[in-house]
Amino acid sequence: MQEAMSTFAGASEALGQSRAAKPSFRGLVGGELLKIKNQKATWIMATLVLLLVLLPYIVTYATLNPALLLQKQVFDYFVSQIAGLTRAGTGFFLLILTARVIGLEYQLGTVRVLLARGVGRLQLLLAKLAAIGLVALALLLGCLLLNAGMLGGMLAWHGSLNLLSAIGSHIALYALTILVSAVASVLLATAVTVLSRSLAFGLSAAIAFFPLDNFGGLLLPLGSKLTHAMFWQQITAYLLGPNLNQMTASLTKLPGFGFGFGPAVNVDGTHTLLVTLVYALSFAAIAVVLTIKKDVQE
Repeated sequence: MQEAMSTFAGASEALGQSRAAKPSFRGLVGGELLKIKNQKATWIMATLVLLLVLLPYIVTYATLNPALLLQKQVFDYFVSQIAGLTRAGTGFFLLILTARVIGLEYQLGTVRVLLARGVGRLQLLLAKLAAIGLVALALLLGCLLLNAGMLGGMLAWHGSLNLLSAIGSHIALYALTILVSAVASVLLATAVTVLSRSLAFGLSAAIAFFPLDNFGGLLLPLGSKLTHAMFWQQITAYLLGPNLNQMTASLTKLPGFGFGFGPAVNVDGTHTLLVTLVYALSFAAIAVVLTIKKDVQE
């Protein structure tokens, strides 16, 4: 009897220690950041994004006379390419990063170890998203600072700093569109990876989504020409990719700003934001519900 009570006491003490050792949310986020930091793929992709951001400046000096930036129309087009490439580069980076951060856990089977230590499934997902969000903010800040330095230096060198006033009132809108696109990309990759619980599928689906979405935006108007019905063109107003492409131009009201193919019908900035919000909430709902309801058995 005494031995049984001793065993029970030992088990209770071990359980208490196990609960005390349960990782905190802050610790989980720190662990995810450490894993992201130690992956060579993270640094390679970040470097490629920064090189993509530098591309317009390199092309300008290699093929064009930078003095052309004195022309307002050329300057508008130049800045539109900067905003578009920054959005596309950071979005692609976050699609891959999110799929890897979530998918690798299932592929390596380490998710079962974390759950066995008392970490909640939703807690783990939120910790991963928090870590990805911090990385995204750091990357976006780096891109914005790089653009500010390169653009300011180029204009100062040619005595054209007055052109900065042309975009000064829209800087917040540019940053907003890039941030909105980043959030949509993260939630998209989260949804498809949680749905499949596969790194390969999540990565493939996340990367393929926007090309297919944009292709649909080009293909659907052909249906209107063949059927003489505007219905097909109106569908493009509710596709995520075309709305993200059109968002900057719609919010700034400047025709020189735009990147990629927008909807086949006219949409305003509020519409692009609302459509993106609906997609983002849908992706988030899919990820949260599946995380809570679907057990980890593999």
